Order: sequence, then structure tokens, then C-alpha cells
Amino acid sequence: MEYSQKENIFVEWFFWQFYEMPKFLFTVWNNYLNFAGNLFSVKLLLKTLFSPWRKYIWRYPKGFDITEMASTFVSNIFSRVIGAMLRVVLIIFGIVLQVVVGFVGLIALVLWVLLPFLSIFGIIFFFIY
Repeated sequence: MEYSQKENIFVEWFFWQFYEMPKFLFTVWNNYLNFAGNLFSVKLLLKTLFSPWRKYIWRYPKGFDITEMASTFVSNIFSRVIGAMLRVVLIIFGIVLQVVVGFVGLIALVLWVLLPFLSIFGIIFFFIY
């Protein structure tokens, strides 16, 4: 005769509700945080903050023409300023997305843990009032 250990269904549910699912929710939350971080590549944007936008650069003339050199210098500076401004906007969006994903994950985790208690409270409230 084979011995099988059967646990109480309440104990299994309690283990699933308060251990297995929160661990799974942390994993999912971590994946979303990694996705949000990689979507905007904030680290890379910070490293290349003052690089020209989309690598638009102008080459300096071979001869000595001060007006062409000044025009090229201003154009290259302008390309770097545009690149920095757009990268700052993308960095802000990336940080905001990270914060939103963090708060939504935290709210989901807290609601999951409180769900059984809220359900019991709702049932009691429904029958009393």
C-alpha cells in the first residue's frame, strides 16, 4: 500500500496565496521593470547624452576657409544640442515609466495579499447592510 501525504486544502491554498503567487508576482514585476528599463535604454542615453543626434555631423573643409569652418562648427554644436534635448526627454519618459511600473507592481502585490481579507469583509458587509 502506497503512502501519500495529503494536506488540508486550506493549508495548500494559504501556501499558494501567500508564498507561491507573491513570488511569481515578484518575478513578473521584475520582468516588467527590466522591460521598462530596456525600452528607453536610460543608461545608454546617459552615456551618449551629448552625442550628435542620429550621428548627423558635418565634415570640416580641407582648405582654410574660416566661414565654412565656423558654419560646420555651429552645425555640429546644434546637432549635439538637439541630441541632448531629445535624449533628456527620453530619459525623463524612461524614469517616469520605471516609477509607474514600480507603483503598479507594488499595488498589485499589496492587493493580491489583501484580496482574501477584502473578500471576507465584502461578504460580511453585504449580509449586514
